[in-house]
Amino acid sequence: MGRWRRLALAGAAAALALVACAGDDDSLSGLRIMVPNAPGSGYDATARTVAKALDDSRIAHSVEVFHLPGAGGTVGLQRMVYEEGNGQLLMLMGQGMVGAQYTHRSAATLEETTPIARLIEEPEIVVVSENSPYDTLAELAADWVADPSEVTVGGGSTPGGPDHLAPMLIAKAIGIPPKDVSYVQHDGGGALLAAILDERVAFGVSGVGEYADQVKSGQLQALAVTSEERHPSFPDVPTLQESEVDVVYVNWRGIVAPPGLHSADVEALQDAIAELHASAEWRDVLVRNGWTDAFLAGADFGAYIHDENAKLLAILTDLGLAA
Repeated sequence: MGRWRRLALAGAAAALALVACAGDDDSLSGLRIMVPNAPGSGYDATARTVAKALDDSRIAHSVEVFHLPGAGGTVGLQRMVYEEGNGQLLMLMGQGMVGAQYTHRSAATLEETTPIARLIEEPEIVVVSENSPYDTLAELAADWVADPSEVTVGGGSTPGGPDHLAPMLIAKAIGIPPKDVSYVQHDGGGALLAAILDERVAFGVSGVGEYADQVKSGQLQALAVTSEERHPSFPDVPTLQESEVDVVYVNWRGIVAPPGLHSADVEALQDAIAELHASAEWRDVLVRNGWTDAFLAGADFGAYIHDENAKLLAILTDLGLAA
């Protein structure tokens, strides 16, 4: 056998070995997750956590997370609808995007996307700086009712998002017309944290996991959580109902894909997220972040989005935030 023939056969064998190795690797590749708002947001934290857990559990590898912020997430939503048929793109979304469809009059809708899975639920938390004059929600509420324009609330959501919707519901429950609430929107959790610590806002409202470290270190003081029961990460923090404010509010986050996907792509994406949900890596993530498992897959998640659309439209209309 000639030298060049031996080299050719050796090269072919190496190529076949590479193909075989690739065939043994069932993990997804080339997957991208869009975050439809700024870095430092709850969506961002969840997307990066999902990407790392997918990689750690070998379900996917080299998952890229990128940002496309604007209009409460509806710029990203429009991009998803435009990416029809793209089976390598996912978007992290949640209840805030449901509301943003109405408050930003989005041409694209979530019901046009392909539902993959709802992942988690998370209540909001009401926080103040360590130097705040308020030690209880009742003290804060008394000043807020007396002069709503002077007691400003900060959040990381645009109108219709969870950080905006929760204080609006609290205000209505204690007798403040939502139109009178002085709400200051911030571009992500980092900007909001700075505003709370500098006391540029009287109090802030965010996801319960957003400032867990700051509350535990004493930088922030938590006055209430919006869940029905006390949160396991903050057993000493009362609920709104315990503070005589009749509101229960829980945010959620999930994943959707573009419309018009091939059935094989839909199955691959849904199977990957279902495998993630069943993994030890994801169970660790839930505990570490204080998130509540709220897994709901495929068509069931699509039906849930449909119901949330109707629920949020009714709430926003009642609050005067949607026509």
